[in-house]
Amino acid sequence: MSATGSLAELKTGWRLLAACSLGIAGSAIAVPYYTIGAITKPVALATGWARADIQFAIAFSSGIGALTAPVTGWMIDRFGVRAVALPGFLGVALGMAIAGSAQSIWTFYAGFALAAILGAGTNPVLWSKVVTASFDKARGTALGLALVGTALSAIALPFVVTVLIERFGWQRALALVGLLPVLISLPVAMLWLKPKPAVRAVEGTRTDSKAINISVRAALRGYRFWVLAASVLCSYLAVSGVLAGLVPAFTDRGLPPATAAALAGTVGLAMVPGRILVGIVIDRIWAPGVACAILLLPAAACIVLAGTSQIAVLAACCMTLGLAAGAELDLLAFLTARYFGLAHFARIYALLYAGLATGSALAPALFSLIRDRTGSYQASFQTSALLFVAAAVLLPLLGSYPSGHDDDQNSQTEPLTTPA
Repeated sequence: MSATGSLAELKTGWRLLAACSLGIAGSAIAVPYYTIGAITKPVALATGWARADIQFAIAFSSGIGALTAPVTGWMIDRFGVRAVALPGFLGVALGMAIAGSAQSIWTFYAGFALAAILGAGTNPVLWSKVVTASFDKARGTALGLALVGTALSAIALPFVVTVLIERFGWQRALALVGLLPVLISLPVAMLWLKPKPAVRAVEGTRTDSKAINISVRAALRGYRFWVLAASVLCSYLAVSGVLAGLVPAFTDRGLPPATAAALAGTVGLAMVPGRILVGIVIDRIWAPGVACAILLLPAAACIVLAGTSQIAVLAACCMTLGLAAGAELDLLAFLTARYFGLAHFARIYALLYAGLATGSALAPALFSLIRDRTGSYQASFQTSALLFVAAAVLLPLLGSYPSGHDDDQNSQTEPLTTPA
């Protein structure tokens, strides 16, 4: 691989990467998820709702995101990325405003659900499609840089929400957080979200993702899709369950809310180098092996988190979690392109993303329920450790990258195009 060619791709595409990064920072997956941990305890104190019930809102948000992902993939192929993405930021803002006006738990849920439905076009299916279609030699690095937007949300939102709650209360805080995608993500996307045409197999040097062209039906018949889906589900059950519980877990141990939010923010700090470094490495080294090693690190961190209250140790564990949380979306997009090709990427990735979103939807409420039943988050952290290990050991089963001559993949050659 030419380092010069990779740098040239990144240099010419930096505006597109910035639009994708800020786009996912204001997406329907990032804003509700990185807000829920900071509001859980204040909402419980103000309303009397159980913590598990409050965090069940993520089941409506990410769960509906899982259901809408295949439709979003089809809409991207049919209408183009701009027509799908730009209205989505308004949808996120509207949903969060409704959640902030809630007088009942069901209105609270409805707000999160609407953010997922109306903001579906802002989710990683779209941003991953844009990057994989626009970059070739630096695809892994570009995915890491683009999807660093989730790290921006992880760093900023717990602290911002905590400050807003202290000044305005939890209801206004939710509405104000919902305005961030409209004020930041939407203007940048309007200016710079201009995807390049997809790289064709006859151009440049040959790579595996260009040599293969797997249909959706063929992907579903193959074992690799289901191995990757199972790994994604386990990893996101683990990461979503533990991250959503960090702030309430730390305050339960006697830490002030601001300190707990700051510790949770270190997850986002580690996401930034995690995404970038992993992207650089998987451009050069077999990605399933890299992912396996990365997922074993947070397993160890979860075991330590279950039994310590020392701030320095908690910070180190949170940053270790961030390394894994900073790699999962770009790894999924990279592996989808490598093992299934680009022609049907949006729809295949959308189906895999549905597994990711399902884990993200179920985990916070399930892990809060474990906490309510046991009286602490220790069992939740231990469960996350086991899930991380399961996700790690599955990935090497994907085997070597396929080529266009693999009989078991039922390759079908079609032109690769990406609507603008």
